[in-house]
Amino acid sequence: QVQLVESGGDLVQPGGSLRLSCAASSSRFAINGMAWYRQAPGQEREFVAAITSGGTSKVADSVKDRFTISKDNSKNTMYLQMNNLKPEDTAVYYCGGSYYYTVDGPYDYWGQGTQVTVSS
Repeated sequence: QVQLVESGGDLVQPGGSLRLSCAASSSRFAINGMAWYRQAPGQEREFVAAITSGGTSKVADSVKDRFTISKDNSKNTMYLQMNNLKPEDTAVYYCGGSYYYTVDGPYDYWGQGTQVTVSS
């Protein structure tokens, strides 16, 4: 009943930019909290950024100078603008969703992920 679909991942060179999208679909309750997490091979999944439908947002310190989170409530879509990408940003980026207005989780629904690769 809840689907989250990420898109926008690609192979880019260091210093490049990408814009990730996560489209949410829910048949019952609205998805009011959404977040980006990422996971590199062999690493645990880490928080990147989160936003609520009300506009409250939170971005991890490790990326806050380069990444911007936003949303379009009319499209039920969350975005992650990623600038000045670095090789360490390489990961599968996942979209998480919650019925609650939260930027802290937990996130009960997850998308399939989209691959971001930053390499020369």
